[in-house]
Amino acid sequence: MVRRLNIDGDGQGDLVGHGGEHRAVYVYQIDSYHYWQDQLGRNDFTYGQFGENFTVDALSDREVCIGDRYRIGGALFEVTQPRVTCYRIGIRMNESRMAALLTAHGRPGFYFRVLEEGDVEAGDEIEPVAPGPERMSVFDINALLYMPGHSRDQLERATHPGAERRLAWFFRGAARATAQRGCDKRKRRAHCDVRAGPGMVGVPPVSGIAQGA
Repeated sequence: MVRRLNIDGDGQGDLVGHGGEHRAVYVYQIDSYHYWQDQLGRNDFTYGQFGENFTVDALSDREVCIGDRYRIGGALFEVTQPRVTCYRIGIRMNESRMAALLTAHGRPGFYFRVLEEGDVEAGDEIEPVAPGPERMSVFDINALLYMPGHSRDQLERATHPGAERRLAWFFRGAARATAQRGCDKRKRRAHCDVRAGPGMVGVPPVSGIAQGA
């Protein structure tokens, strides 16, 4: 059962950097799994390893836009933001560079908020319902945070009053996450015992369009 803040039996392990209404469900793509297998020369990945709730074989970060709405099973979702990564993904993947690689390569995945709660099962179709009004993709917003060389058009769309209201909470959250990463690094330098939380273990395959862990 998908609820407003998480999925039954698949809650967030770190509620400081994850979770909440705008980050209720994390989505990652099978295509990105294949990409990282090639980039890192690995074949040991299992679905859910990036911490996602839904592993999908569509919904590219370059195509999905902030505000897009989708129905999966009995639940209705809205795309809210790209993932803002932290060092824990490196621990989870046994790859210390992973957080930086996700953003630098433009493959962060994205979050849904839950507009209507409902049951979601393996094999459920992902049905587009409505496009986001600003047409700013997950890739575009990730680039505004982490990549140089933004076009005038990108900046104007991101600062349009409607987009600004939609994204203001996200940029505030990104700033908090950046500050938290700095705090975590200082703790590690002080030999603090830092362990990854249990994280999100994923759900069984969600679609012909989606897989789960």
